[in-house]
Amino acid sequence: MKRTLLFLIVCLPMTALAEIKVVASFSILADMVREVTGEHARVSTIVGPNADAHVYSPNVEDALLVAHADVIFVNGLGFETWSNTLIKTSGTKARVFVASDGIEPLVVEDTIDPHAWNSLENARRYVTNIAHAMSDVDPKRSDDYHAKAQRYIGQIQALHDWAVERIAALPVDRRTVVTAHDAFGYLANTYKLEFLAPVGLDTEAEASAHTVARLIDQIKAKRAAALFVENISNPDLVKQIARETG
Repeated sequence: MKRTLLFLIVCLPMTALAEIKVVASFSILADMVREVTGEHARVSTIVGPNADAHVYSPNVEDALLVAHADVIFVNGLGFETWSNTLIKTSGTKARVFVASDGIEPLVVEDTIDPHAWNSLENARRYVTNIAHAMSDVDPKRSDDYHAKAQRYIGQIQALHDWAVERIAALPVDRRTVVTAHDAFGYLANTYKLEFLAPVGLDTEAEASAHTVARLIDQIKAKRAAALFVENISNPDLVKQIARETG
């Protein structure tokens, strides 16, 4: 048995033996990290798809994941209110990096909007920061990290250019969108859109009857082009607004 195990270890490719364990705080950030690290890292996620990072409560499995990580990426800007406690209590020796470093935060009613990745211009900064961080941790593969990052940034730029062109063709009075909570300020600023929402930056907040009534009046006045329901939020409020505005 020992000889068999030794044989398997010797025959494994060096990249598998040197694989870096990376933890990202939520799924969109994890997707970016995977694009930059490729085969050089095993990327895990704390808050997966279809879950709400605002109200997430880490569990024992999350603590173990963080404890054994080599590198941790968080969004920053106050997005993961639970991350500092999780990292501290896990006892991890991992390097921790903030993916949004260098981005000018959007402030809404004296509160920083943490959803910076919703602008593809900011997404380029995220990817650049990830590449620099991985190069710092693993300098031997620096060229590969930066090459992967540049390819990915090229894709992001192409999508950004496409979005600018398509949205520019929309009439000004067809650029109002309604969502369940106010998470799209960076998207609105970059692409000259207007987003309305019954709930603010934090999904834990509840909309008052006054806020909903005022929003319904705005939607009727502006003839909002679309109402989007988020799969992490209760859709009933947006459905109610849709009924009352036609």
